[in-house]
Amino acid sequence: MSKITVQCPATVANLVCGFDVLGMALDEPYDIMEVSLLEEPVIRIVSGDGFPLPSDPAQNTAGAPLIAMQDELEKPVGFEVIIHKKIKPGSGVGSSAASAAGAVVAANHLLKNRFSKEDLVRFAMFGEKVASGVKHADNIAPCIYGGITLIRSIFPLDIVSIPAPLLHVTVVHPQIEVKTADARQILRKEVLLKDAIRQWGNIAGLVAGFIKNDYELIGRSLEDVIIEPVRSMLIPGFDHVKSQCKTAGALGGGISGSGPSIFMLSRDIQTARAIEQVMKNIYNDIGLDYHTYVTTINHTGVKTA
Repeated sequence: MSKITVQCPATVANLVCGFDVLGMALDEPYDIMEVSLLEEPVIRIVSGDGFPLPSDPAQNTAGAPLIAMQDELEKPVGFEVIIHKKIKPGSGVGSSAASAAGAVVAANHLLKNRFSKEDLVRFAMFGEKVASGVKHADNIAPCIYGGITLIRSIFPLDIVSIPAPLLHVTVVHPQIEVKTADARQILRKEVLLKDAIRQWGNIAGLVAGFIKNDYELIGRSLEDVIIEPVRSMLIPGFDHVKSQCKTAGALGGGISGSGPSIFMLSRDIQTARAIEQVMKNIYNDIGLDYHTYVTTINHTGVKTA
């Protein structure tokens, strides 16, 4: 095989209380990537739809992971990557992770799967460093593994797949951009012990709720007392969206990754659709353009298209 096309899912990082340690893959939206194996040890990045992408592979979220992969190959090879970008950068639903994860998963297929999923996460984190200046795996891991993942540790890498009940996910993306690097810089460097204790309880409760199929526990645990109070100031209408969606029946939700997208979890599709209408009404009243998605959890991660 010398060429492969893969579908790379959007992801929701943090899941409200799990900053940098929890993430979830979505069925929609997703990027399409075409990756070809080259005999010459170069990396070419091409935009398949005219979307502006850095051509220098070291500065590209798909290119940097491939460079890391090349460094561990005995025989030098190259890759051409054509990216059809459907996940807008700066949207908060894992645009950089989709490019990074898609590139290494596709390349690994072409290399007859010589690397493990853990290796692929390790390579793909170089793409996140390009995007935000920091290696983190809360988008990368679910994008590669599928489903919901817990990143217990980055160094050494320790990823745990978390089972979950059927959940419907409603996402609204207000048409503003919040760069991950900027959203990280505004965070407090220290937190109060009482806030840390409350956050730990919520993370443990959320993971337990997923495993036990306990919707009420999931809803009670979708609380963030550390990150959300700061980052929500960057998102117009956030507090109103969150309160109105919970009134409409959402289990709960919050900022997707660094924002500006907001996600809400529901038990059934009818509630998820009703929440979508609530989100539309709020942003129509504000006068801010937006996109919405009603989807479910993607359990496969990056897959061949």
